[in-house]
Amino acid sequence: MSKKHIIVDPITRIEGHLRIEAVIDENNTIVDAYSSSTMFRGIETILKGRDPRDCGLMTMRICGVCTGTHYQRSIEAVEDAFDITIPKNARLVRNLIQGALYVHDHTVHFYHLHALDFVDIVSATTANPELAVKEAEKWASVAGVTPFIADAANFKAVQDRVIKFVKEGRLGIFGNGYWGNPHYKLTPEQNLIGVAHYLKALDIQRDMAKMHAIFGGKNPHPQSIVVGGVTCVQDIQNPARIGLYKQLLEEGRDFVKRAYLPDVYMAGTMYAAEATDAKATYKGVGGTGGGLLSYMSYGDFRLDDTGFYKSKLLFPSGIVLDGDISKALELDQSKIAEDVTHAWYEGTKPLHPYDGETIPKYTGFKKGADGYAYLKTEEKYSWVKSPTYDGKKVEVGPLARMVVGYVKGDERIKKYVDNFLKRGNLPITVLFSTVGRTAARAIETELMADVLMEWIDELGKNALGGDLSTWTKFDFDKVSVNAKGMGIAEAPRGALGHWVSIENGKVKNYQAVVPSTWNAGPRDAKGQLGAYEASLIGTKVANPDQPLELLRTIHSFDPCLACAVHVVDTKGKELSSYKIDPTCVF
Repeated sequence: MSKKHIIVDPITRIEGHLRIEAVIDENNTIVDAYSSSTMFRGIETILKGRDPRDCGLMTMRICGVCTGTHYQRSIEAVEDAFDITIPKNARLVRNLIQGALYVHDHTVHFYHLHALDFVDIVSATTANPELAVKEAEKWASVAGVTPFIADAANFKAVQDRVIKFVKEGRLGIFGNGYWGNPHYKLTPEQNLIGVAHYLKALDIQRDMAKMHAIFGGKNPHPQSIVVGGVTCVQDIQNPARIGLYKQLLEEGRDFVKRAYLPDVYMAGTMYAAEATDAKATYKGVGGTGGGLLSYMSYGDFRLDDTGFYKSKLLFPSGIVLDGDISKALELDQSKIAEDVTHAWYEGTKPLHPYDGETIPKYTGFKKGADGYAYLKTEEKYSWVKSPTYDGKKVEVGPLARMVVGYVKGDERIKKYVDNFLKRGNLPITVLFSTVGRTAARAIETELMADVLMEWIDELGKNALGGDLSTWTKFDFDKVSVNAKGMGIAEAPRGALGHWVSIENGKVKNYQAVVPSTWNAGPRDAKGQLGAYEASLIGTKVANPDQPLELLRTIHSFDPCLACAVHVVDTKGKELSSYKIDPTCVF
């Protein structure tokens, strides 16, 4: 049996630096795969010795996308350490900030980071705009709505732009696509719909970002969350700010329901054969890209004020293992550990995040007989550690949240998932695939957009009733200065945890285990594959020189390696030193 390597480095249309090495057999089927983050993360080391109340402002720099999520998790870790319960308004504001990020982030992911794995841009130049209208109406009717774009003139204008770009050789951001690849399944008219919505989504996502900034102060890197609550008192008091949030939400929600969901139905139906091809899987269940079939959710979005890790959650916490949708296990965070057997760090055994270490040990690449550099897959080959839950590898993200919530019988999640599956005449097992992972994100986006409307109305009603409390007072000098706390909840890409140990009022140890660490992690000491790696096994590649199918599956996770990496001087030199005077007034 002859085998061949496919190396994609870097994977584009993501944030950060990700390398995938895949091994294919004589039938161009992926039989092995390795995921490697090629840059180092050092935030945990930077935080040692800091005031724990300041950590949030630094940890949000872990990522340029889900900045507010890292910010909030860090703040919550400190609140957990000091047993601080925030007021209702603060809970609602935090939910509104995070929820806006979900709707914005998922929409951007589908159209601008993932859609071109399904949509052939150049094919759209041969479409009939009149037929595109009928096609748009068809898929909108499946979603139970009217199409977002429903006139031939609009489609023709988009098509003319693309034709002009193609003729002039100025495809720009579309220039290096694998256009014409036989594993593109959409018709020219469907491709035209995808292109038109792609361009419209550029405007929609901008307004969605404004929602994030109304209560967060700015986007990215909001700054209104503090230990004990939030600082946006005037925004809560001002009905105009509440009204603006609702207006932007209504416009964004309209696009989600009338463009995003119909497009996912369209893509899912046209790629249905892949979503149900159990032979092209790692564990023989679901379809192409199914992967581990084990899912974990920390749970998120508190719905009441009973206290930390006691509240009812919008997304339940739990574990579903090996595709068994008959039961869900309760989450026990003490069973979380990080293994560095195949990661570029020192260490001999898995460690819980409270005891975690971040000591770089880079061993480099090896040179193959063909002159190319290859990962030392039998040794260490990634800057991402290898997290496990109770010794098992799990997938995190929107699919995990929907599966865990569905299996646990959450009424709201079951309603949205069942509605989507019923309209598309699909079995639940279709979710265990690349297409299903993409569909789960769309289902979650619709759910979140609807829930946000409930929360913004609740905040307005609460403020109108005279409740303007946004902060719980605490005395840092009188609370225990030797403490431990965790902020474990969800980010758009999956389970995110921050663990802090405090000694004499300063950070003694800090560890962040992020969604892309769970999904992009390398093998562990037992040889268990990470979620990215497992998802590629069994995938058929039409053209090894155009690994479209590999990209489609990896992109379905929405990789964000900025959450897992940061620049380092390989010689270990101190690059800069800064002293900040917090009493300085400008």
